[in-house]
Amino acid sequence: MTLIKKPVTGMKDILPKEMAVRNYVLDMIRETYASFGFSAIETPVVEHIENLLSKQGGENEKLIFKILKRGEKLDLSAPTTEEAVTDSGLRYDLTLPLARYYANHASELPSPFKALQTGSVFRADRPQRGRFRQFTQCDIDILGEASHLAEIDLILATSLVLSRLDFHHFTIRVNDRKLLKAMADKAGFPESDYEKIFIILDKMDKIGRDGVRAELLESYPENMVDSYLAQFGEEGAEGGLTEQDLALMEETGSPLPEIIRTVDAVKQGDYRVVYDPTLVRGMGYYTGPIFEIAMDEYGGSVGGGGRYDEMIGKFIGQSVPAVGFSIGFERIIMLLLERGFEVPGSAGKTAFLIEKKMPEEKLAAIWAEAMELRASGRTVDIAVMKKNKKFQKEQLAEAGYTDVREFFSRS
Repeated sequence: MTLIKKPVTGMKDILPKEMAVRNYVLDMIRETYASFGFSAIETPVVEHIENLLSKQGGENEKLIFKILKRGEKLDLSAPTTEEAVTDSGLRYDLTLPLARYYANHASELPSPFKALQTGSVFRADRPQRGRFRQFTQCDIDILGEASHLAEIDLILATSLVLSRLDFHHFTIRVNDRKLLKAMADKAGFPESDYEKIFIILDKMDKIGRDGVRAELLESYPENMVDSYLAQFGEEGAEGGLTEQDLALMEETGSPLPEIIRTVDAVKQGDYRVVYDPTLVRGMGYYTGPIFEIAMDEYGGSVGGGGRYDEMIGKFIGQSVPAVGFSIGFERIIMLLLERGFEVPGSAGKTAFLIEKKMPEEKLAAIWAEAMELRASGRTVDIAVMKKNKKFQKEQLAEAGYTDVREFFSRS
């Protein structure tokens, strides 16, 4: 049997140089979020299939890696359905596991509870630039806070992480599901069709206003469609909140004006917070403000989130306000690597190259010297000197070893 030498499609091996950057960024994320009062938690990568298929994950529920039943529970002796032979699956995000986690442990947690999660998630998606089938997510969520203080906290924390990683001039687009529904209602669309309409609207940045109009006209009368699109202003226009925007926000009780003003007043970093009435976010569980980070350097979104006040209630039978923000970790790593990013603040890396046959007493002295350097914070690697010493040194230099010392048995 010939062994397959490549990783599974959509997954990848990570080499040491990238791993160092990933660890640095994770440490930066954890340190920054901890300064805002978020507490680290962990949930299993495997969840019950009933939870994953609870119709709260939107399109992601079509991308679940399902796990077969095991042992006596698995019976393949007769024709059967997929549902009959699966009982669990790999998580497709960190939000639904958090809801299940809170339902199990609410009595042991403070209120409001500020959660930080980092970990692998899995989606049977089509791999592309910056998108894999196994990838790391970094989420912060605030559970039990009904006011928009939570949204402001999440936006400031996430934007500060990006600023500390030397990302600037990005845009945080914000909207509110209440506004989306109010605009659809004003145009006369039936409430049962809202999600269908929002899916079409979400394509605005890809197919433009004309493309959205054409798709809507396939199902709705022209006067209804044109009335709806007229509420979005001029295509490509971007600026402050208009009187029409403010009137609709006041009518629906949306907190977006105060969120935008507060973040603008106290933010640390060169970025903008902009109201975008076409922002939808694909997850069906959002109930209030939603947000997304757009970065020209990437050409798309590098993070997003929003309020999902109804999800946890489905687990525990009572409403719990909740809002979360997920940073696009893999895309951030990709952009940093493309920049040639080097991990800062290292005390330096030294390599000791020794002859293969080294007297025990001399070798002990070399080990002692290495231990002293390590105690001072320096990375030290001891390796046997190879015949092609020039190539060996080149490899060490590539790995960041700026100090290479040679030791011989007779010197």
